[in-house]
Amino acid sequence: MSGQIITVLPKDAGVRLDAFIASAAYQYSRSFIANLIKSGNIKVSGQIKKPSYKVLRDDIISINIPPPIKSVLEPQPIEIKIIFEDKDIIIINKQPNLVVHPACGNPSNTLANAILYHCPDLKGIGGELRPGIVHRLDKDTSGIMVIAKNDNAHNILALQFKNRTVKKKYLAIVHGEPIMPSCKINIPITRHPTDRKKFIASNTKHSKPAETNYRVKEKFGDFSLLEVQIKTGRTHQIRVHLLAIKHPIAGDAIYNTRKSKEKEKPFEVTRQMLHSHSLGFIHPKTEKYVCFEAELYPDIQIFFDKLRQKSLSI
Repeated sequence: MSGQIITVLPKDAGVRLDAFIASAAYQYSRSFIANLIKSGNIKVSGQIKKPSYKVLRDDIISINIPPPIKSVLEPQPIEIKIIFEDKDIIIINKQPNLVVHPACGNPSNTLANAILYHCPDLKGIGGELRPGIVHRLDKDTSGIMVIAKNDNAHNILALQFKNRTVKKKYLAIVHGEPIMPSCKINIPITRHPTDRKKFIASNTKHSKPAETNYRVKEKFGDFSLLEVQIKTGRTHQIRVHLLAIKHPIAGDAIYNTRKSKEKEKPFEVTRQMLHSHSLGFIHPKTEKYVCFEAELYPDIQIFFDKLRQKSLSI
């Protein structure tokens, strides 16, 4: 695409410049194209135009895509479990206690830093050499994630997440035994009014729709193992929805009650017992449906085994 010249045909006259380029170069995001236009790397008949410019018949559009700039992120040799990798995507089993994105309080030692280290041939994404992380897991949630290795893969995967066509399954060990063997939780979620670290299930003006489905896999008296599927991807969604039905996730330091934490002490639970188990999507290159699974991390597996042994001994 870099250095390409495009002549606007009669059928395309009147289309916004950014939309016109996006249709011709679908592997790049609209925001990336808009930045190219603003920076003068896309010109119309030799002139710099705004992204909203309506192209005219016979306009000659020149496109120059500069080489990716170096990321502000620094590669770090953090161990990650790679399940699958090809030229377009990496599938990993994220360990607990690993933040996905750098932020205030966590400027380094994140999954993003780890991916840059393990993927030195990473292609420029959005004009920058950075990992194409299209979704996230909470710091203490383990499990499967997909990372894009180039712009085309990033945009296609991001669109699937946006359209909610990605199939996500989680395993969660929760307090208590749900009465219903399976259930759809359809309660909007919003930020807690006083505690900014928390979210609540509540139908208010600023709430966002959220849908979580669960199925009971095993019961252990004080605890249960659930398979959870989510249609939406709100922050803390599974944790908040399961709390809303009185079955909070074991080990959840934010949403558990003091009484719940007392029941966990004999099992030495150190983090929330939530694991992203499987992920299914259309591969951005082959266009075939693929599904990957991530095995449980030892801490969840040990807790699960202890619950099963205790249940069998009763």
